[in-house]
Amino acid sequence: MIAAIVFICSAIYFLRRRELATLSLCFGAIFSSGALTMQVRGNRAPASTFGNAEIVVTAHVTAEGELEREGPDSFRQRIDIETETLTGDSPSQRASLGIRLNIYSEKQPMPLLRYGQRIRFSTTLIPPRNFRNPGAFDYAGYLHEKGISATASVKYSNLELLNGFAGAPVEQIRQRIHRSIIAKIHQLWPEQEAGLMDAIVIGEDSFIERPTRVDFQRSGTYHVLVVSGMNVSILALFTVWLLRRVGLGQIFASILAIVLIISYAAITNVGPPVWRAALMFAVYLATRLLYRDRAMLNALGAAALALLIFDPQSLFGASFQMTFLCVGLVAGIGLPLLQRTIQPYSRGL
Repeated sequence: MIAAIVFICSAIYFLRRRELATLSLCFGAIFSSGALTMQVRGNRAPASTFGNAEIVVTAHVTAEGELEREGPDSFRQRIDIETETLTGDSPSQRASLGIRLNIYSEKQPMPLLRYGQRIRFSTTLIPPRNFRNPGAFDYAGYLHEKGISATASVKYSNLELLNGFAGAPVEQIRQRIHRSIIAKIHQLWPEQEAGLMDAIVIGEDSFIERPTRVDFQRSGTYHVLVVSGMNVSILALFTVWLLRRVGLGQIFASILAIVLIISYAAITNVGPPVWRAALMFAVYLATRLLYRDRAMLNALGAAALALLIFDPQSLFGASFQMTFLCVGLVAGIGLPLLQRTIQPYSRGL
């Protein structure tokens, strides 16, 4: 914190004297602030601390799941939770730890646990680990991106439901809207098609059966089932066109379009690809109202900075790196190269 303040004050001092020094000091302030945020928001209790001992976990739900049939008489729901207290051989200690929890039930379906619901159960925490096959999916890294430090399993009969609510009311509303959209999709389409529509429209892939998932992966079309910048672009273009067609002015149409796209990105909660597209679209509409030229790299940089301010840890995620690296290469190398080679001849023809 002291380093960030020193960098900022120094940048203000050199603002009108040395432009390069000011720029370097601003980067130093951003770097120090990001490092501070990573440490403040980091997990305080690694799963490896508890070894293989069984502990009592008191936690609350942070991400809801869906009821899945494991067999003729068995059901499962997978949720993400954040711990409040952990009790093992030593006295109870407060700890904030992300856990992916699998809950099993036999004979009869169990009720779904909702966001903010508090629970208590006994289990053994298992740190995520990967298979060592060449090219295998980085499951541990995937969970780490989502703030998950351990996995656990428990039977529903051994789960104790506690009173009270723990969480953010805004996130509760978001998950309620997400759940209601899924319910509406399953009313409109048959079960198999509804699972595909869930993934295409809102990024929910819990209802896609494994054979269907494998078929899409082998055919090289799995990206169709993933909400990405393409979905945001289609929705954004249609929204702006529709709002202008109904007679709204450019300012009101742009504001409503930005609100709709940001809301869609929040409801899907997919990650950096959707937020990158939504933020770039918002920057584009805002600068168009100021009669500024379109600059993809400026919009890309603004979107990346906004995501890093919200969660600096995303810088180390593969999703963030691939999203911004690919678009940066296209905007920073591909387009200028075309402008200086074949584009003048193409325009002339």
